[in-house]
Amino acid sequence: MTTDVTGVGVDTIRSGLLGSGFMARVHSHAARAAGAQLVGIASSSAERAAQAAHDLGVDRAEPDAAVLLAAADIDVVHVCTPNATHAAFAAAALEAGKHVVCEKPLATTAADAQHLAAVAAASDSVSVVPFVYRYHPIVRDARARVARGDLGALLTINGAYLQDWLLSTADADWRAISADGGPSRAFADIGSHLCDLLEFVACEPIARLTARTRRVFDERGGRPVANEDIAAVLFETASGALGTLLVSQMAPGRKNALTLELHGSAESLRFEQERSEELWIGRRDGSSLLLRDPDTSVPDSARLQRVPAGHPMGYQDAFNSFVADVYAAVRGEQPEGLPTFADGARAAVLTEAVLESAQTRSWIDVTG
Repeated sequence: MTTDVTGVGVDTIRSGLLGSGFMARVHSHAARAAGAQLVGIASSSAERAAQAAHDLGVDRAEPDAAVLLAAADIDVVHVCTPNATHAAFAAAALEAGKHVVCEKPLATTAADAQHLAAVAAASDSVSVVPFVYRYHPIVRDARARVARGDLGALLTINGAYLQDWLLSTADADWRAISADGGPSRAFADIGSHLCDLLEFVACEPIARLTARTRRVFDERGGRPVANEDIAAVLFETASGALGTLLVSQMAPGRKNALTLELHGSAESLRFEQERSEELWIGRRDGSSLLLRDPDTSVPDSARLQRVPAGHPMGYQDAFNSFVADVYAAVRGEQPEGLPTFADGARAAVLTEAVLESAQTRSWIDVTG
């Protein structure tokens, strides 16, 4: 890290990007908002890297990933490449002594993800996965209500993550090709976000599950497809609460409809990502909306609120707060709720359990 030009001794994080697609753009905006210097970027070709460096305002384009990972003037590597490459790039970044922000899935197998989590835990590196829905401030308010017992005993949970961007057989993407996207698509891509949010807010894990998956099209854009479009899950938590999850990338009209509803013996909570400024609170004698407000939120929520109440915050704001926490951890702080490689490995374990259950039509105990 370098010394700030003001001479006050503030460290500037020096960041590098692997990948040049949509997520690289999101990461670059968040890194810049957190005060980082965007030092280098590498992509699938030198030409793409050069274009991305120009478009994103990165200091230089590297000819390949190996050169970027070896660069002495990069502190943090953001891995924003296709899923099947995550594990190898994250491992190489750790070996190079970098701090690592790796897009989910951390790996396309649970074994690889757990190995990476173990390597990260044994290193001095900050190693994280962007489960950024944790960073909607109102989610922290919901978690605080659960933690202090406002819900009473947790009884049931209902969650969904619905999109429509792969509704047609003509809708093709590298995620639909198992060699690039991995054996799971819908669940690994967005179901992992839903499960992380669920376990984070509920303050307890999924203990066992049974699942069904569906692949609607065997071809997309003329290429064969082997991973799923839809997943439905029935589960039990560690305390015995029952829950259902529906994940689909073929729900007409739904863009990023991530919803989570928890029902306790005293009250219920409902969070909708597309209405991320509010939390529905249900009670037998009436319901109410808790609106985001730094003046009345719990401290862990208030610290994530960049603007006053009534000025909407959204997905990029949540991502910015996540990256700000990553860089705070690099500087030695311990921000609350930072999702680590251990959380990435947990998502990979749940994904494999869903695929195994769908194949065997059985209940799977989920550990790890």
